[in-house]
Amino acid sequence: MILQWKVVVDSQDPHAQADFWAAALGYTVEDNSPLIGELLAAGVIAPEITVEHHGHHAFRDAAAARHPEDPYDEHSGTGLGRRLLFNRVPEKKTGKNRLHLDLHVGAEQRAVHVTRLEGLGARVLREVKEPGGEWVLMADPEGNEFCVA
Repeated sequence: MILQWKVVVDSQDPHAQADFWAAALGYTVEDNSPLIGELLAAGVIAPEITVEHHGHHAFRDAAAARHPEDPYDEHSGTGLGRRLLFNRVPEKKTGKNRLHLDLHVGAEQRAVHVTRLEGLGARVLREVKEPGGEWVLMADPEGNEFCVA
């Protein structure tokens, strides 16, 4: 059984995306600042590939959110379980996702979570009611579709 995995998402602003999805899922944004500080001090990486985010050193072009109960490497801050990794790309999203997340919250909590997610920057694309079920199709701040069921 594979216990360590990540979904990698192309992103124009990986830090904003990691913040959104961490808040949406109750995940933790990874803090790689101890490792980055060590690499900067040793001259292994250039300061130009880092940014400051939430008062910590971060890699400019990547940010991740991990499940808070999964193990992580204390030295690097990298999750060793369920993670979402956001990598910077120059182009905007242009088509339909080939992969998306379904957030299962239950019919009685769906409206509450849709409102909460809108407050985080998501938007409703449409409400779906089919014989097989009901859900809300939403888009995250960069337009990546996901469902709230």
